[in-house]
Amino acid sequence: MDIAALRKSYERDELDESASAADPLQQFQRWFDQALQAQLPEPNAMTLATVGSDGRPSTRIVLIKGFDARGIVWYTNYQSRKGQELAHLPMAALQFHWVELERVVRIEGRVEKTSAEESDSYYASRPLDSRLGAWASPQSQVISSRAVLVTGAAKAAALHALNPPRPPHWGGYRLVPDRWEFWQGRKSRLHDRLRYRQAAAEWLRERLAP
Repeated sequence: MDIAALRKSYERDELDESASAADPLQQFQRWFDQALQAQLPEPNAMTLATVGSDGRPSTRIVLIKGFDARGIVWYTNYQSRKGQELAHLPMAALQFHWVELERVVRIEGRVEKTSAEESDSYYASRPLDSRLGAWASPQSQVISSRAVLVTGAAKAAALHALNPPRPPHWGGYRLVPDRWEFWQGRKSRLHDRLRYRQAAAEWLRERLAP
């Protein structure tokens, strides 16, 4: 296969300033709802990019678990690589890629932990296996085999039964956006890109060249 010859013409939709929301959160809500309505596979999956103390960037896929005027929320292990990197530099970038809709959303901003109450509430809503898994997995650490995870889950089940509390090392993060970009694929690679950036208390909307 000649990878360099792979081509796709983007002709599904357009993104015009006059038809986009003045507030980026409203525009995101509109596109996220459309991704849900289209029944895309995991429309809530997003790439999270962080930077370590050594200056090395890293990315991984996480799942959005909420968004409002305060920001974008996901949950994870605070002791994981991303947790350590966010402790060093509490800034991050998120990206949604809805391939079937030929759309990308990029979001940048500072990151803070959610409140203990928010983390407790979400943790309690998770399936039991997932709650036990949060205790069992020393996320991002080297382990000898999968048996470490299985044994850890069994120990957590024996200790906590059906009501495991939220581990102190597990909880939520919230990215507070100061920059958004909405990308709509267009024909001839003349894609539509609208960026929203904060200017004082307002959002400035700008078109970027593709």
